[in-house]
Amino acid sequence: MMTFEQFAMGAGAALLLLMLPAIYRIASGPTTLDRLVAANVIGTKTAVMLLLIGTIFGRVGMFVDFALAYALLNFTGSLAAARFLHRTKDTGGAAAGMSRSAANQP
Repeated sequence: MMTFEQFAMGAGAALLLLMLPAIYRIASGPTTLDRLVAANVIGTKTAVMLLLIGTIFGRVGMFVDFALAYALLNFTGSLAAARFLHRTKDTGGAAAGMSRSAANQP
């Protein structure tokens, strides 16, 4: 008979294995958006793993706070990166507010 702790450890190991394709996408993603989405996937799986760790140690209340804080940081970082990419897309990758001639000079 499998206990809940064994199930939680198996689910954590499965989540860890499912992070490997996202790590590959971060390393070799053809676009920056692919890399951003892969990093967001890893952040989401990490928040779920924090909850699984909390159930294993019997301190779910404390780990829920950690998971919520981590998920909020992950979401905020994704929004900031997406906004930065959206603003720099029109200028060919240069920082927002710079003209094309200023961005091409050394």
